Amino acid sequence: MPTVTSRDGTVIAFDRVGEGPAVVLVEAAAHYRGFSSFDGLVPYLAPELTVYTYDRRGRGESTDTTPYSPDREVEDLAALIVEAGGTAQVYGYSSGALLALRAAAHHLPISRLAVLEPPLRDEAEDEEPGSDLTRELAELVADGRNGAAAEHFHRSIGVPSELLADMRSTPQWAAIEAVASTLVYDCVISDSTTPTLIRCVDVPTLVLDSQGSSGDLAGWAAAVAAQLPRGRHRSLPGEWHGVPDEVLGPVLLEFFGR
Repeated sequence: MPTVTSRDGTVIAFDRVGEGPAVVLVEAAAHYRGFSSFDGLVPYLAPELTVYTYDRRGRGESTDTTPYSPDREVEDLAALIVEAGGTAQVYGYSSGALLALRAAAHHLPISRLAVLEPPLRDEAEDEEPGSDLTRELAELVADGRNGAAAEHFHRSIGVPSELLADMRSTPQWAAIEAVASTLVYDCVISDSTTPTLIRCVDVPTLVLDSQGSSGDLAGWAAAVAAQLPRGRHRSLPGEWHGVPDEVLGPVLLEFFGR
């Protein structure tokens, strides 16, 4: 299993497949290589790009180091980009999109950035208060109530009730519960994503949303694109908070350059 070591000593496990310019894929909340959002996407990209997928800290085969800070996850991504040759394109999904935006705002050597439905907090101010959801999840995790934390998180972000019921009935729900502590991390990233930070992203950025998503997700995507100095917004056919790989793959290949 290949790994890189982040600045604080955290070991980050990753996979590499394909040939061509490097692209790093950044997972959404609760996802990692053993329960990945990208299993269907990688085959579309790998024939023309070198694709890096990894376990964000605290997930899968990566380790963790406390106390948590979003900037430590930026350092994890920086270590992967060094491994990829010193520069890379990046695609982030959902909370992974927020992390990717933060990394670009910190001027990591990211040549192009694509994000799908970054979930912003509701406040428009630049202050960074901890949200009620962040505090509630931290309390549930501290009490060992990982299942309750996972359900509370998904209800709070607007997962439709029928979809959440389907998720809970699958074996994959145990994978989500196993990394419930990192849901707090994703909320901290959302709490700290401000308009000022977004405006610091100076690389060409494609902001995507699904035509089947709720209005808040689509509105956040449009708002992020409008705040980016070099942002472009595009809506794609899809379901709630997701775009089929056969639709998304060609769009990313076109943007990243074949």
